[in-house]
Amino acid sequence: MTGSNRIAERTTRTATCSCGQLRVVVEGEPTRVGVCHCRACQRRTGSAFGVQARWPRDRVRTEGETHTWRRIGDDGTVLDFRFCPHCGSTVWYTQDVVPEIIAVAVGAFGDSAFPAPGRSNYEQYRHPWVGLPDEMERS
Repeated sequence: MTGSNRIAERTTRTATCSCGQLRVVVEGEPTRVGVCHCRACQRRTGSAFGVQARWPRDRVRTEGETHTWRRIGDDGTVLDFRFCPHCGSTVWYTQDVVPEIIAVAVGAFGDSAFPAPGRSNYEQYRHPWVGLPDEMERS
């Protein structure tokens, strides 16, 4: 079909924890993909930074049992991280300031073709050996 009768295909992606018990299915492209270098994300991920992609809640379906770990961000934001009680993988989280958004850990998709981040946060904590594109939005 062509023109106005054409129905756009919608991308569906699935993110899972390490053991596969906890799943998040998202529809469409993320509204934002970002890298966070804050110390809390470094500790939470065991890496130099966290990478997450955001979707409107109505385009996200979660499956499986979760436990929640709550923390208060540097700016006072309440973040609720959902993780698998069996393997411990953090798969998704929410923030009180944007309850209509769900952020999913990009690594949980296991997709090397996933869209690249467009934003880098907490640059003051970025490890000096981490290189990111110059055109990336930074804060």
